[in-house]
Amino acid sequence: MTKFLYGAAVQGIQGFIFQTNKLREIVGASELVEEICTVKFYEMLTNKNNMDAKTAQEALIKDNNAILHAAGNIIYIFEDESKCKNLVKKAPKIIQEFAPGITFSQAVVKMEGDYKEFKVAVIQLHKLLKTQRNKLMRSQTLGLMGIKRSPQTGLPLVDDNVDIAQNQKFKMENVTQQLCQKAFGSDYISNNVICHNIDEMTCQNDWIAVIHADGNGLGQIVREIGTDQKLYKDFSELLDQATIKSAEKAYNYLLKNCDYKWSQRIPIRPIVLGGDDFTVVCRADLALDYVTTFIKEFEKNTGSKELTEIYRKAELQFKNLTACAGVAYVKSSFPFYYGYNLAEDLCKKAKNHAKTDLKANELAQSCLMFHKVQDSFVNSFDDIISRELTPNECISFLFGPYYINDDWGKAYKKDKHNITIGDLMGYAQKLIGKEGNAVKTHLREWMSDMIGNPEKAEQNLNRLKSIVSPKMKSFVDEVTKEIKSEDKKTTLYPVYDIFTVHTINSQVTKEVKDED
Repeated sequence: MTKFLYGAAVQGIQGFIFQTNKLREIVGASELVEEICTVKFYEMLTNKNNMDAKTAQEALIKDNNAILHAAGNIIYIFEDESKCKNLVKKAPKIIQEFAPGITFSQAVVKMEGDYKEFKVAVIQLHKLLKTQRNKLMRSQTLGLMGIKRSPQTGLPLVDDNVDIAQNQKFKMENVTQQLCQKAFGSDYISNNVICHNIDEMTCQNDWIAVIHADGNGLGQIVREIGTDQKLYKDFSELLDQATIKSAEKAYNYLLKNCDYKWSQRIPIRPIVLGGDDFTVVCRADLALDYVTTFIKEFEKNTGSKELTEIYRKAELQFKNLTACAGVAYVKSSFPFYYGYNLAEDLCKKAKNHAKTDLKANELAQSCLMFHKVQDSFVNSFDDIISRELTPNECISFLFGPYYINDDWGKAYKKDKHNITIGDLMGYAQKLIGKEGNAVKTHLREWMSDMIGNPEKAEQNLNRLKSIVSPKMKSFVDEVTKEIKSEDKKTTLYPVYDIFTVHTINSQVTKEVKDED
């Protein structure tokens, strides 16, 4: 019996979400994606309107032909060619009207229906989808030259100062609420505790963090199980649940261990939460605790009994999955879109480092990179490295990524230094207090002297070690020892990153309001 394997992929959602810099208008991207993959897709399948999200989700889970419907990807087996053609024809217009500005790619592969044919068809489908992504869709946000446009996005206005894309966002305010409920593990989150303005998120200073985390090894796993209809379906659903549970655990950790100061608003706004992706905007001083806890929980939750059984069936040696993350520290006035791009770039850098010299069936270890933006414009992290983090060809302040292990005590053997993210956060704490403040001043001078006068830097460093307490001397020794880069041409120092964490966590530039 001839069948048709239909596939669709959603891209460009971040560009749609971050079109403005207003926190109120930044809706939950992953909820938009989920609604496209569940509600909108099910409505197109059944020719129904205004479907309930829960009903659509449950119906697709029960439908054996619905192989994948999450994280921006859809795979469905049609047994009727006319139904498949009808959906392919109407889907782009419906999706563009629902979320203007995103890219919705489609592909169809004809197959006979048995296991062997499905295996071949899935591989062909992914190739076709990659090709289709390069073909531009007709934009639904085009307007005549004479139409008044939004000064923020350049899109045609619909009403007053609301452009055509933002008009859809305002209709979907509950999307952000739904995503917050999912990320915080609550059946109900009031809009009154969600940050709608950036000044509600910041506290003692104006710094915020854009975090992007992404799982490792998904491509390898999908290659092994993506050709098995049932395993593919089960894995996708279990992975989504593990990611959501990890975000919930990370939030609960902050509730128990971090001081909110402004307790009436939750200083965290999730943007993407689904599949193995996690993007969030939060108060800067909470970022490292939050993302580190998320990654540790992700490792734990992807090692569940059900997922371990899937790894075994796919003949993979994994016990759990790992994740890497990028954290971009930016001022609250900084464009969110550039912050997101930098966080994604940092995440890629961390992944590339973690993948170095991997053995067969070995996953990259979990790690993260971060950067505090000092400029008014960010091009790429490579540009930042050459402009800000490499004062001369012999010295570099690019010390990351920082690895995360089970006990936070020892670095992975594959890392070139012995400082984990837990160690780094502990070092930043040592700069608090009278002696810590004095050491901080001397270390800043040492950094400056290392660039232009290394002999003077060495003299001042030796003097510093002679006047501080033994405990602080040990700290100074650790953060100023020479670590050579992989090419042996550059000396790496972690002091820059330690100062970044310390400043983000302790700098006070505005009065903290106490709320009852």
